[in-house]
Amino acid sequence: MRAIPLPDGDLRYAPDFLAPAEADQFMRHLLDGIEWQQHHVVIFGRQHPAPRLSAWYGSPEAHYTYSGLALEPRPWTAPLLNLKARLEAVADCPFNSVLLNQYRDGRDSMGWHSDDEPELGANPTIASLSLGQTRRFLLRHKRRNYPPVEIPLGPGALLIMRGPTQAHWQHQIPKTRRPCARRLNLTFRRIVATGQPPTDAP
Repeated sequence: MRAIPLPDGDLRYAPDFLAPAEADQFMRHLLDGIEWQQHHVVIFGRQHPAPRLSAWYGSPEAHYTYSGLALEPRPWTAPLLNLKARLEAVADCPFNSVLLNQYRDGRDSMGWHSDDEPELGANPTIASLSLGQTRRFLLRHKRRNYPPVEIPLGPGALLIMRGPTQAHWQHQIPKTRRPCARRLNLTFRRIVATGQPPTDAP
């Protein structure tokens, strides 16, 4: 993995973490084997259907709340456990959960946000694995006028955000009018007790 320079942040990037054939195989498994849902999120006090499909998997204790959603984890599947072990080895961090997002076409998106919920603890490590269609991943600093950062996330690409990244930066997947095939994104993370730092326990 290579480091991407980011003031007030720590980004690591491997555009070909999975070989093309393996990335395609995982995508087929996950499209068929995951219980996808269209959640409703709260934006400025009103509920809206999320512009993507999502699923939350993990260990029984990995309860997660964001954008007005309270998520209970579904049990790990064999492909998810396979990826979890491989990403833990690369990120040097134990994960107990994964948020899966399915972008069906260019109209599906993810707005500006940070993964900074209390359940993630201070300075969380987020390992983001992409499958399928390449999409633009953008970052912007919360307070300083740094130039935005853009990273193309293609099939098999792995991006690891850690350290103070979530405290200082927001990220998004914007909509696009270009013809766009399906994309899956898996963000592995560790849920910890509110207000407690993450530990190295499995």
